Amino acid sequence: MWIEHLARDIGALGREENTASERALDQMSRAAALGVPGCSAALVVLWREVVGKDGLRRHVVTDYGASHADLSEAFEYQYTTDQGPTVEAVREMRQVRVLDVLREHRWPRYTSMAVQCGDRSSITQPSKLTGEGDEDRVLTFGVHSGRADAFDEGVVPELTALLAEHAAMALQTAGRRADAARESAHMRRAMSARTVIDQAKGIIMHAKGCDADAAFAALREVAQRNRKRVVEVARDLVAESTGSRPQPSPRRRRTGLDGR
Repeated sequence: MWIEHLARDIGALGREENTASERALDQMSRAAALGVPGCSAALVVLWREVVGKDGLRRHVVTDYGASHADLSEAFEYQYTTDQGPTVEAVREMRQVRVLDVLREHRWPRYTSMAVQCGDRSSITQPSKLTGEGDEDRVLTFGVHSGRADAFDEGVVPELTALLAEHAAMALQTAGRRADAARESAHMRRAMSARTVIDQAKGIIMHAKGCDADAAFAALREVAQRNRKRVVEVARDLVAESTGSRPQPSPRRRRTGLDGR
């Protein structure tokens, strides 16, 4: 069925390799704008719940994607004034429907901006990210139209909820992949540091006829004296020992304008 196909396509956008969350959100919003019946623009926002100095919990935007620039402007106005369907959806954690913004009384400060930006009707669905470390993240998936009463109430509300769920699951997967990549990079750096420190210790042990503990103590003493990390001192020593330290460029003889 085309609904499940669209949901899978949107979910796949967030799982693509080497795709940043901002780009994934942009792609999701464009796919929704093209695929959802009656939709002329879409907005996908990633939020994080934080605790303010006053002890109150609130949601702040970490990334968002909008299929059209006018919708971006309308959302930024919502976020600034704390009025509008998107901020209400994440605040109340429920689907928010707007049949016609001109018949709305919930957000009086947002009405004129919505009309200027062509946002007459919309459906916005929040969805929590439930993966490990994602307990405070929420995604809102909004479909918008420049026409009043643009969405089939028997189809689009459920479709929007399905798309929000697939998008949230995709971003959870992308987040786990990014965490794994960071951990792998950290391990590589740690292994590289361990290798160069062992090489430096070997050089000191050979030169001084001491054991490994004494060699490491000597490295640490030099590092502390020069306010450097042990691995930096080790790299300098290995480079100097192997002759790979970059040599200063020879000074060029001063010449006149004629080159003599």
